[in-house]
Order: sequence, then C-alpha cells, then structure tokens
Amino acid sequence: MAGLPSSQVTATALGPWPGDDPLEATRTIRGELGSPHLPFLAELPDRGVGSDALGRTASLLVELPVDVQPHGWRLVDRPGKDQQRAESALATDINVLADVAGAEDASADAVKIQLRGPLSLAAGLYLHNGERALLDFGARRDITDSLAAGVAEHITRIRTAVPGADVVVQLDEPDIAAILAGTIPTASGYRTLRSIPQDEATAAWRRVVEALQSAGVAETVIAVSEIEAPFAQILASGADGVAVPLKALTTRQWEQLAGAVESGKRVWAGALPAGEPSGTLPRTAELVEAVWRPWRQLGLPASSLATLRVTPSHGLAAHSPAAAKEILGRLTRLADGLNQLALG
Repeated sequence: MAGLPSSQVTATALGPWPGDDPLEATRTIRGELGSPHLPFLAELPDRGVGSDALGRTASLLVELPVDVQPHGWRLVDRPGKDQQRAESALATDINVLADVAGAEDASADAVKIQLRGPLSLAAGLYLHNGERALLDFGARRDITDSLAAGVAEHITRIRTAVPGADVVVQLDEPDIAAILAGTIPTASGYRTLRSIPQDEATAAWRRVVEALQSAGVAETVIAVSEIEAPFAQILASGADGVAVPLKALTTRQWEQLAGAVESGKRVWAGALPAGEPSGTLPRTAELVEAVWRPWRQLGLPASSLATLRVTPSHGLAAHSPAAAKEILGRLTRLADGLNQLALG
C-alpha cells in the first residue's frame, strides 16, 4: 500500500501522553492536530496496569491470554483481571474518541494508533517457565501470528469510531537494536538471549504489515530508536516508512533515509527533543534548520520535504499536560516552517 498522499509536511506524536483522563487527552490532541495533521489515540500509562503500551497490545492477541506476574506480563492459560483491565481501558479510549470526533464540526482526515511490534512484544512477554518469549522460536512465531490475527477487529473498531477517516498504524519496536544484537537479558539477568536473524525480523514485520493492509489501514510505519536502526529490514517488510529520532543519526543513517525518500517511502522525523521534561523548547527556526541542513547536504530537493511527518523524539507521558500540548503546537509550527521551504 502506498500510504497517505504526501502533499505537505504534517505533525503527529508517538502516543504516550500524560495524565489519566482520556477525554481531556483526546480533546487536546484533536484540538492541536487538526487537518492536515495526524491526531492519535493517546496511551495513558499513568492509569496503571493495562494502560501500558505492552499490555495494551497484548490484550489484542488472539488465543494467547496474558496476565501480570511479578516480573511482568506473562502468557497464561486463561485471561485474568489484568487483561480485562487492559481491554476495558482500550474500549473506553475508543468510545471517547468516537464521542469527541463525532462532536467536531470538521474531523481530521486520519487517525493514528500505536501497537507494540511483534519482536518487542516477544521480548516483553514471559512464558510459563518465567523466561522471555523471545527465547523461543515457536513462541515468537505464535505471537506474530496472534498479533496479525488480532489487528483486524481492532482496526474495525477504530474505523467505526471515526467513520471516513483513514487509519494509520505505528508499530513500535523500542527493543529492536538489543534484539538484533543479542543483548536482551534473560529473566535471571545472568546472560543474554541469542540475537534474532534479520530475515526473521523482516518476515515478522511483513506478516503484521500485510494483516494491517488487509484490514484497510492507509499507512503503516515502524518506529525504532536511532541506535543501530535497521532501516533496510524495515523497508523490506513492506512498511510505508520508518519513524526515528533525528538527533543522533549518523551520516550513513541519513543516507539510508534519503534512499527511502527517493524510493517513495515516508520518514517520520523525531525532530523535537522530548526525552526529558525541560523548561524551554527549541525555537521553531532551530528545529527547521536541524531537519533542513542534513536534507540539503544529502542533495534532496526541498520539494521532497513533503514526505516528512514530524514528531517528538520520544513519547510525552513524562511531561505535564500543558507541556505536552505546547509540544504539539511547536510541532505544527515546525511543519509550517518546513512547508514554506518545500514550496520554495
């Protein structure tokens, strides 16, 4: 799938949001990120167990029930109260989205949701024996297949909540560098798990991306950290693009992103540093220059800036609600500045 048309730079955020009120979060996000930007279904980890990113996605798995044990989320024989809590929180969030979007005079053309990708999901879930599911090839395969099976109903629920809006999916793989490098610790912490072959990673992503495409998703990107980001494997999976923080990218990584742009892929640029709450945000002009300088140095035309979607470098759950709102405003101004360059 080609993804959404890229006529201008747009803004979104990565999903995690401060507070525990889905109504307030949804109103703020949709108020700040109206068309042409991309509002998203907020993740509110402050609500506790079941509202964390891992548990939220695990609750979508088909025939792989989960529950929380002292070491984290574990695959179990039958669903427990923690899975029910996760399912209930997600249902509440979708209902709130429907109510807020339905009351808008003009709703945004698209909405984004976030899912934990299959490999980081396997790294975060534990087997009956207390070891990480990532250790076992069969468990990795089952988690990937179960996630692929579970996304269709989830996408249908989102589409029902916002009729006519395109659905965009961000697959988060925060642990992928350690997974591919073989540095994920075992449950005991005394050794590390064997690295996962890169072709297996690509195949797992392809399985989920194809399921999302079959469910009618307009665009799927895979979000990774800048550390050893496997851009080639991500793009080989059929994903429409990659989301990555910009600050620490090497020249080689910028060249890979340039190649992705030239081949028609999307880049979600984590252009606004947001890892730690701080008193002041960079000026819009500084943010524009931080994107435009390497773009120009790579010889990319200004017009191709329209393939970009700008985001914070990290989720915003650690910020105050007011600061998170300010970050969204700064992102839309960054998009405006880049659009002025794109138009020459």
